[in-house]
Amino acid sequence: MSFTPRCGDALTQGQTRWSALLRTVPKSVLVSVLARACTAGELTKEGVASRMHMALGKRWRWIPGLARRFVADFETGTRPSFRGARKFIRRDAQFDRAWRRNRREIQIAQWIPEPQAMQPVAAAASWPLPQLETIDELCALLDVTAGELEWFADLNGSAARSDEHRLQHYWYRIVRKSSGGLRLIEAPKVKLKQVQRLVLRGILEKIPMHPFVHGFVSGRSVQSFAAPHVGKEYVLRMDLEDFFPSIHAARIQAMFRTIGYPDRIASLLTGLCTNMAPRPLWRNSRTDASMQERMHARGLYSSPHLPQGAPTSPALANVCAYRMDCRLTGLARAVGADYSRYADDLVFSGGDRLAALLRDMPAYVAAIAAEQGFSVNHHKTRVMSQAIRQRIAGVVVNRRLNIRREDFDRLKAILTNCRRHGPASQNRQDHPSFAAHLRGRVEWVRSLNPTRGERLSKVYDQIDCSGT
Repeated sequence: MSFTPRCGDALTQGQTRWSALLRTVPKSVLVSVLARACTAGELTKEGVASRMHMALGKRWRWIPGLARRFVADFETGTRPSFRGARKFIRRDAQFDRAWRRNRREIQIAQWIPEPQAMQPVAAAASWPLPQLETIDELCALLDVTAGELEWFADLNGSAARSDEHRLQHYWYRIVRKSSGGLRLIEAPKVKLKQVQRLVLRGILEKIPMHPFVHGFVSGRSVQSFAAPHVGKEYVLRMDLEDFFPSIHAARIQAMFRTIGYPDRIASLLTGLCTNMAPRPLWRNSRTDASMQERMHARGLYSSPHLPQGAPTSPALANVCAYRMDCRLTGLARAVGADYSRYADDLVFSGGDRLAALLRDMPAYVAAIAAEQGFSVNHHKTRVMSQAIRQRIAGVVVNRRLNIRREDFDRLKAILTNCRRHGPASQNRQDHPSFAAHLRGRVEWVRSLNPTRGERLSKVYDQIDCSGT
């Protein structure tokens, strides 16, 4: 005999409540659907709201406000990621109230697919970047297979969990800093280095750098970095702490998204250019560092970061520091000073207006750097007046670009000993091409002081370099 419940029975009421729960879209699912709608096209209030309406199949009254707040939060920064959009919507209080009020009526009409087309911000729209909208196009640019691309990008961090060198993409060397602490040199292995060079030439070198950045930029040098500060009454030199490892993978991925690449392409490029040092590396290291120094270094290098040694790292660091350079340039102009940066070296120079603020200037610079994700090593801050030797990046700038007298004398002594006893007697660091190394140092002096450079060149020409 069958049982047919009446409308008033408890079983019927329970079935009705359960059916209503099944029809209710889970909040996490709704957040993901709306986040995809936010990131699937142009970042405008109208565009975001239109895609949200389309995803839900209804023009809800609370959607335009959510779209307006989303665009306002991201329009002055990088192009938002799917994860960033989910985080914003999940924390939006007004969306939460709308969800609680309408959760039984909200339905999902469609899932907006992830866009495959390039979506650069307005500033990057005119840059001659390669169009990379599919994995095949990225593989063609880097001359790798899809499997090799996944292996080198290592998005799941398998290399960082292994202590087998053959499974790792970098060679590691731990060195002591002259100022204290540990530095990890991460040298990519041959194949990965080739891929990174293709990323550098194919993408990064096509991104314009800030005009006052001189490190690792084509056509600029230490000389162009130091030249604006020649003959200035006061020179302020500051140093950024842990410049490369302090730039995390999230910033690199945001940069690749901002210049237009889809999330999947941006993630793979980020994986190729960043690294996580294996944790077993620190257990097996042999240094006289303290436990505190070891713990600090392990925490710094064990999260995805720019590796010091990869050919892509200097260019990526310069791009990530662009906003900081803009703000520091504005600060310098406000006090009548000149500003330039070479990697982690920041230099300001000026006259009386700068002198009046020299006591407070380091704090202003440190605050701007901190807001842009960098930190200043205050132990290396130096204020140099004309009464003392003003030296930046190894170059003296008191009256003209010059080399220190002791550096000149030391190099001259090395060249003289090479002439008398042969180059091998002076190659204490085992340079593979010591003659070319010496020639480079001589030319460096010549570029700063032609007279001294010519004197060194005459000694160099008397050296028998046939065996080097």
